[in-house]
Amino acid sequence: MKIINQHFINGKFVPSHGTEIQELYNPSTGEKIGEVSLGDQTDARNAINAAAAAYKKFSQTSIDERCAMLQRLHDSIMRKKDLLNIIAMQEYGSPAGATNGRTEFSAQIFLEMKEELQHYPFEYKEGKATVVMTSLGVIGAITPWNADYTHIASKIAPAIATGNTIVVKPSEISALQTQVFTECLADAEIPDGVINIINGRGATVGTEIVTNPKISKVNFTGSTTVGKMIWKETANSMARMTLELGGKSPIVILEDADLDDVISKALIIAFSNSGQACHAGTRLIVPESKLDNVKFTLLNALPHFKVGLPTDPDIQIGPMVSEKQYQRVQQYIKIGMEEGAHILSGGLGKPKGLENGYFVRPTVFTNVTSDMTIAQEEIFGPVLSVLTYANQAEAIEIANDTIYGLSGYVFGKNIANARKVANQIRSGRVLINKAYSDEPKAPFGGMKQSGIGRTSGHYSIDDYLESKAILDK
Repeated sequence: MKIINQHFINGKFVPSHGTEIQELYNPSTGEKIGEVSLGDQTDARNAINAAAAAYKKFSQTSIDERCAMLQRLHDSIMRKKDLLNIIAMQEYGSPAGATNGRTEFSAQIFLEMKEELQHYPFEYKEGKATVVMTSLGVIGAITPWNADYTHIASKIAPAIATGNTIVVKPSEISALQTQVFTECLADAEIPDGVINIINGRGATVGTEIVTNPKISKVNFTGSTTVGKMIWKETANSMARMTLELGGKSPIVILEDADLDDVISKALIIAFSNSGQACHAGTRLIVPESKLDNVKFTLLNALPHFKVGLPTDPDIQIGPMVSEKQYQRVQQYIKIGMEEGAHILSGGLGKPKGLENGYFVRPTVFTNVTSDMTIAQEEIFGPVLSVLTYANQAEAIEIANDTIYGLSGYVFGKNIANARKVANQIRSGRVLINKAYSDEPKAPFGGMKQSGIGRTSGHYSIDDYLESKAILDK
């Protein structure tokens, strides 16, 4: 069993001042695998003070120096990628087939940021003014338990690129992954105080980060409910804000789509990261004239989406991260049944032979309408709702009938028409005829209550800078 009783502050692993203990469990077995000492207000303030002190010198480093740091961070992560993969499967339950790619993506973030940094215009002319892009100061970052170190990397990389320092509060239930990843950061020879990692709860460490006047910007990934609370808490300091929040993404199947091809892709989208993904497409919107064919094709495709131990290379869906998350998904399945939706496949309880872990039966509901809870609220598990439309205008209306707007998916043979539909979906990113695709230079972020701000590519650098106009003539 692993005991973690230190935080990474000012370039060193230091004992936790906070004494609360968080127990860590393997979600595949329910077995206790570790304990982490949670930081308190003192730990958070020590980290923020270290970051503030380091900023004075770090903000003056050259682009070449920061590019070298980003390269070292990438290399350090890749040296420990096998261990990171093992820990992610053990602590999070991430299936082996997805874990390695996610780890390599986390390392790649630093190289992509290095490339953007080399070409970024930190100074340019606007009329008779010189516009200078300046760093902000100390970044306060709060990250979730799903894809733990990917989120940490996505917040640290632009901080390094722009000459900001950073304090990160990861999820306390991802402490084993955080520990190994922090060891990678420590090995990369970044100046002391530039990167600080504090294990702790949102109510203590998170609150200190959000309200401390030395924090110039808060970058949060998590639920919309918590995002709203953070936004309110930053009012006094006027800290800049980036929020990447929840999603209830639509998958729109157009009349001319090839169902045999599309349904398998739709299930990949819905069950991405075992359904524990903000971008997961959890509302399948189909022509009512094709509903019977959709149900038949779903039933044929679902057996190929196996649930099981994450170490099995043939499984696509692992356990929920915790008992709490398992119960949350069970409650939503129960609500769906009570509100009149029909279970096509799956349902309450655990799959046979997997009773010891936090496994959910992948569940598909039909007879779902937009006013139902399962069509409106983010479940964060392998649960898919099938809704029907009479015409294309109604399909778009259903797609947009949500408070969220993070991702969207459109399938159809007529690309021009599919693009027309995509343009009308109120979402920060829309994929056409793809189960998964990424462009690291393109912006990522949400509309409506899915967030504020954009990241990826130069948008991440923009997000960590402010413009200053200098007029000298």
